[in-house]
Amino acid sequence: MVYLKTYQEISLMRASSDLVSRTHAELAKVIKPGINSLYLDNIAEEFIRDNGGEPGFKGYNGFPNTLCVSEDNKVVHGIPSKQELREGSIVSIDCGVLMNGFYGDSAYTFAVGEISDEKKRLLDITKQALDIGVSAAIYGNTVGDIGFAIQQFTELKGCSVVKELVGHGIGKSLHEAPEVPNYGKKGSGMKLEDGIVLAIEPMVNIGSAEVFQKDDGWTIETKDGLPSAHFEYTVAITKNNTEILSSFDLVEDILN
Repeated sequence: MVYLKTYQEISLMRASSDLVSRTHAELAKVIKPGINSLYLDNIAEEFIRDNGGEPGFKGYNGFPNTLCVSEDNKVVHGIPSKQELREGSIVSIDCGVLMNGFYGDSAYTFAVGEISDEKKRLLDITKQALDIGVSAAIYGNTVGDIGFAIQQFTELKGCSVVKELVGHGIGKSLHEAPEVPNYGKKGSGMKLEDGIVLAIEPMVNIGSAEVFQKDDGWTIETKDGLPSAHFEYTVAITKNNTEILSSFDLVEDILN
């Protein structure tokens, strides 16, 4: 069952999503080669708690940390560790916050030091795919319209979308109906109604779309070992407009 939010509930989600955005901005200040992901995880947890929230991922289905940190060929759900980030790699940081009874969720893929033109292109394509998906996420359209827009753009650029992993509804639970695949047919799936809030999150591979889960039970990697990128917004859809609740503006002010 899809849980449609009131305008007051969307306002509460705006606050939790804003804290996710601010957490990503704190991480953007310190990401560099030689930093380990457990250090980033500690920064994020402390910042979230100091600002009145709770880590949304920690303990979720047994996940042990605040962040999912996924470097290069790791697609999503990487577990933070003491392994240092490598010069020239890219690292997806997925973060969730629970505040005022509602979740916010966002992911951003960072460059670690200087990266190759190929990786820069992957980041650009993935971020553009997210924006194109959000452009299709309007009242009266369907979930399939979002997936179609993301898939068509990504594949025209010569990359592939991961199909085993999808976006989702979000609200009082981190994962709610409906699922939001990054592929699909125009006009298919449920209609986007007034008050639906979605986490839209293309996961894009340079090479094959095929992925596998590691023995830790969490980390997803590309089968061909090539890099993957991941960007995610929490988005509220109403009759009047579509609002991105978890913006990248603060992160990109720091990076640029």
